[in-house]
Parts: sequence; C-alpha cells; structure tokens
Amino acid sequence: MSTTKKRNISVVGPNEFTGIKLKEPAEYAAGLPAVKVALQHAFKEMGVVKSFHALSKMNQKEGFDCPGCAWPDPEKPSRLGEYCENGVKALAEEATHKKVDKDFFAKYSVEELSNWSDYQIGKSGRLTEPMVLKPGSIHYEPISWEDAYSLITHELKKLESPNEAIFYTSGRSSNEAAFLYGLFVRAFGTNNMPDCSNMCHESSGVALSETLGIGKGSVKLEDFDEAQVVIVMGQNPGTNHPRMLSALQKCKENGGKVISINPLEEAGLIRFKNPQQIKGVLSSGTSLTDIHLQVKINQDVSLLKLIIKKLAALDKEKADVFDHKFIKRYTHGFTELLQDIEQYSKEELLELCGVKEELIDKVVAVLADNDKIIICWAMGLTQHKNGVENIKECVNLLLLKGSLGKPGAGTCPVRGHSNVQGDRTVGIMHHVSPVLNKSIENVFNFSPPNKEGLDTVHAIEAMYTKKAKVFVALGGNFLSAASDTKYTAEALQNCDLTVNISTKLNRTHLVTGKTALILPTLGRSEVDEKNGEQRFFTVENSMGKVHRSKGLMKPISNNLKSEPEIIGGIANAYFDTGHVVQWKSLSENYELIREKIETVIKGFKSIEHRSKGTGFYLPNNVRDLDFSKLPNQKAQFSICSLPKHKLKKDEFVLMTIRSHDQFNTTIYGLDDRYRGVYNERRVVFINSEDMKEYNIEKLDIVNLTSHYDNKERKAINFLAIPYNIPKGNLAAYFPETNILVPYNHFADKSHTPISKSIIVRIHKV
Repeated sequence: MSTTKKRNISVVGPNEFTGIKLKEPAEYAAGLPAVKVALQHAFKEMGVVKSFHALSKMNQKEGFDCPGCAWPDPEKPSRLGEYCENGVKALAEEATHKKVDKDFFAKYSVEELSNWSDYQIGKSGRLTEPMVLKPGSIHYEPISWEDAYSLITHELKKLESPNEAIFYTSGRSSNEAAFLYGLFVRAFGTNNMPDCSNMCHESSGVALSETLGIGKGSVKLEDFDEAQVVIVMGQNPGTNHPRMLSALQKCKENGGKVISINPLEEAGLIRFKNPQQIKGVLSSGTSLTDIHLQVKINQDVSLLKLIIKKLAALDKEKADVFDHKFIKRYTHGFTELLQDIEQYSKEELLELCGVKEELIDKVVAVLADNDKIIICWAMGLTQHKNGVENIKECVNLLLLKGSLGKPGAGTCPVRGHSNVQGDRTVGIMHHVSPVLNKSIENVFNFSPPNKEGLDTVHAIEAMYTKKAKVFVALGGNFLSAASDTKYTAEALQNCDLTVNISTKLNRTHLVTGKTALILPTLGRSEVDEKNGEQRFFTVENSMGKVHRSKGLMKPISNNLKSEPEIIGGIANAYFDTGHVVQWKSLSENYELIREKIETVIKGFKSIEHRSKGTGFYLPNNVRDLDFSKLPNQKAQFSICSLPKHKLKKDEFVLMTIRSHDQFNTTIYGLDDRYRGVYNERRVVFINSEDMKEYNIEKLDIVNLTSHYDNKERKAINFLAIPYNIPKGNLAAYFPETNILVPYNHFADKSHTPISKSIIVRIHKV
C-alpha cells in the first residue's frame, strides 16, 4: 500500500472579491481605448522596442501567426498592424520577460500556487526548463529532457493496454506538431486523442458533415465583401474575434445588412471604431447591427423555425422567396422540412424564443429579398444538448435560399484557438478514419488501431474511474477548459502520470497525477532554429487556408524545445529505434514532416511551396457544390426538435461567457469594459425584473447551484449585476462557473458540454 500523502490542492482557486467597479456598458468596440490597452499590456510585458518589433511581424506575410484566434488574414495585411487587442495581449504573455524557472518552483509549492487566481497564475511568466513533480512532493524540481522522456516511457510501458493512456491536444499546435503527435499516438496503439474541438465546435463538425459533407465552414474572407446579409449567432466577435469586425464593416460599406442573434447585446456588434483607419478612431465609427434579435438562451431553433415558417408563407404567395432550382438540383428532404414547420404554431415559437414579432418580420423581409447570406456562429450555438441541431437549422435556412457555393454566401463557424481546425485536418481525432488509417499504413508501414478512442468527456470519465492512468497534453489548460471542474480535477489526480507540453504556467500544472511533468516549448513568436537554420511551420485558419508561420524573437530560454522535437523525443525513447518510423529525423526536419503530410492528407500537395505568402485553400466540396458523398448525392435538409428545458419556478438557464480581458481560459486582466465591469470576475448578470421578483439587490452576494443526477454542484460568492438579458436567463464567466457543468450532460452526437445552457438556482448569501 502506498503511503504517499495527498497534496492539499485548490482546484478552483480563491473565491474572494477583488474590488468591483461598475460603469455603463460600452456602445462601441475598439477605437483608441483598444489601442491604449493593447499597448499597455505589450509594453509592460515586453518593453517598447520588442513590442513594436514583434507586432510589425504578427499576421504578416513571412511573419508569425497570432497565438490567439483562428480568424484569417486578408490577402494584403494592413501595414499599420494586422492584429486586435486580444492578439496583442496573447503575444505579450507569450513574449513576456517574466520567467517560471527552478527558483520560482523552489519558492512556491503547488499547494500555494493552487490558491492563486487563474489571472495570477497566468501572469507568472514563461516556463523555461523541464520540471518534475515527484510522488508526495509539493515542489516541482528540474529534470533533464532525457530523464523526462525515460519517465514517460517507463509509465507508458507499465500500462496493460495502450487505451489506458490519454493524449489531449489544444488548438495552438502547428500542423507539423499535430501530425507527428497523431502518428505517434497511433503507433503507440490507441485512438484516445481528445482535443479542444470536443469542447467547442465538435457540434459544428458533426452537423456540417452530416448535412453538407465536410465538417468545416464554406466561406472565404473575401465573401464578406460581397455578402448581402451576414447573420451573427451565438457569438461575441468584439471580444472573441475582434478582427472579424473589419469584415463586417466591409460588408456594411458595400451595402450589406448585419443581423445579430444573441441573448446579450454586445458592444462589438453595436458600433465599431476601426483602429486601422484614422476615420475609424476619430469618427463615431461604423454602426454594425441592423437588426438585433435578443433570443432566449438555447431557443435558436425556435427562432429559426419561425423565420423559415414566415418565409415559407411568403414563398407560397410569390414562389420566388426560396431558390427552388437550387433545392431541386442539390438538396434532399425539402418536402419533409415544410411538413415539419407546419406542425408548429407562430404563437408557440414566439413564446419560446422571446423575440418581438415585428423584429422577426424585419429579418424575414431582408432574407426574402436576398440570397447572398452568410451565417456565422460560435459556442453560443454549439454548447447545448441540441448543439448539433442548432447548426443543422442554420444549414436549413441557407439551403432554402440557395446560399451556398456562390460568392458572398455560406457557412462560417468561427473557430477559437489558432490552428484548432488544422489539428483536426492532419489527424487529431478520436474517431477512426479508414481512409486516413490506410494512407498511414501505406506510407509508414504500420497498422493504426481501428477501435474508436475517447473524446474529452469520456477521457475524463476514464481517468476518474482509473481506467486511464497516463494523461499527456500537447498545449492547453485542460482543467480550466473542461466541464465539471471538481470531477475533472479528481480524474487528473487519479492518474499515475500527467504530462503538459506548455509555454506558460496554468492550473492544470498544479492539479496533477501522482507524478507530473512540465515540458516547456517554444512560442509562436520565437525563433525555431536547428543547426543554424531557421525553421517554419504551417497552420490552417478557420476558413481552410494553410500558410506559414515563422518566429522572430530570441527564445526566453536555451532549454526550450519545439513541439515536434518534444514529440519526437518521447517517441524515440519509447520505441528505442525499434520502429519503422524514423522519429528523430522527422522531429528535427519539418520539411520531411510536410512531405509526409502531403502524401497522407488530401489537399496538401506542394505544401512547401504553396504555403508561402498568404498560403493556399484546402479542398472544400461545398464551395464546388459537390455533395456526392452524402445520401442521394444531395445536401441534406434536417428535421430538428425544439429544445426542452423543463424549469421549475426558481430555476434559471445560465450560459458561461468570456470577459473582454480573456481568451478561452487565459485571463489577461480583471476588466470587462464592454459590459462595464471592472476589477472583478465573480459576477452574474441577471434580468432586473428577475432580481426584483427574487428580492435580489444590485451587488448582492449569491451562490449558484446546479442539480443533475441527484448531485448538487455549487459555485460560491458571485455579485449580482442587473443587465439587459432575457428573463429567466443568467450569464457568468468561465472557468469560474465550469464547476456547475455536469461532465455527463452534453450535446447529442458531438458530446460537447452543455456550458451555454445550465439549469441553476440562485441563493442569496
């Protein structure tokens, strides 16, 4: 029996308040305030000279790709700066002068660090050398790269089955690193490759694959110039993808209309002051949203059904509202869709969605007269029990209007982390792809496993039940990103070994297995050099374009390795030259990896040459209106059910959201200036009528609880803020409220957590 003492770790950090200040919500996004805040972050972390040098190359041709979101770069990037406020913040944290080294870990134990906030942890600095946390110890200590590889090898070889290991991937990794990682995991013998897509856009991938034949969007950035209508659903681009606002601005300048559908009215979609333009900074800016539909949380299907129902009625009169030639030639299921719409009454759908009918009629009028329509969406649609059907209903509308395969029209899932889409393209998936397996076998002469692996939620369950014993993460902050924080923390702590390949310190480094490794890697902005020659890697943006990224700054430490080198080091140590793949050669020669990608993955022909400049687009069957791989060789209409939320009188629907000082789980600061909240994250936004009904005053302290499967989950100490949100709905920041999301409640088919529609109760303290 082991007598190792369990570490006293806080899995959620402090719950004290930090001194809230409230102002009126902002009426525009970007402008001079964004420039000012961005430069303050950059100068503080990098210094003035280094900041301007780095920013001049971020998202530029032959420069480095922003370590933030996956929004595409224009063909001619602005020389004033092709980046946004949060992109600057992301770069500042990656290129900071602060270091997390052996002295830092000698001073601070993991127990002490775990009581810091996610903001404090993230601001600690860059990881500089491999570190190990031994069983029973509360301090990380240095370990050599060779000994780290040996430790991983030892633990992997102890397993009774390869399926007892989990290999997670975040969306920041390059195509080269992700391809090599997936190759190693398959050679090791498992498809346990959960990734961050499982937690965000997996619903998009499933829905789009089943209806259109590809799990990606169909639009290009240039399509926004020609779009007559852009519908932005379940998304806050002003904070999450600010460069998207420039595309919406061009749409408006060319006469297009923007329709926003979201429970919250966000500043970025009200008005935009483009910091790349003098007039954008000095003028009142561009009014973006023409019509805002304030839908109730997770009632998007109800709203879309009502819009389609009204369009169908107009089409009966005029016969030219729907594109009947397109429908007949390219689609299947039109008659069934119309029959389904008939069973719902207008009154029922109006009550469910909560939107005023006169606003819906305005949208219907716009859609009736236009067919160049783009629908954009993010996690506001995907992270629900019916997340897949949310996306399918969007596809229904586009198919009815013939808004696919033409300039200015199509699907636009707005992906999060840079290269999250590329990781999936080059093979990071828990599903079995017979085509990919066959190609790997032909090129590398080994047979990949043909048993489906574990996605994120089932990987957590496997670790919790001790069926999985080793967890390896290629980037990311797994604990803070996943649902059901306490359950996930216990799952990680049940492992014999957890390994994190990372650039910065995060909470997952503190909530670990019995033994833990931190393997520090190069950042996007840093020079990646071998034998005196600089290397580059490639990434894929959210619109399917592949291009190069090459760092320019001196690495923070001489003891960092690139992600491919780390993966190759693990693989080489594990197989000990006893494998057909030459792991060391591949890991050191990115050109060789790209040659293999070109051979294994369709669409990457001549990647070495074509990735120059702004890069090249991968094949997309929707752009070509080729639906030959779908049933009847047609795009599919879908019959979608209405969401079911059976709320008791004292229950609310809560959605988790980001603050403006945040990207995914990275907290850059404590301000959410677009919503008027400063120096505090422990807040919950509530409709003022609900506050009055439940006798809650402004800034009252409340606890939130969720109750699933006879288990209570509690998030304590939140300040109530009256806000313009539908009655019965709440909003609060993640990761603070991830603790309320049950790990085993997720979207049908995609298994994406229900983070945007959690049923909760409010308790005054």
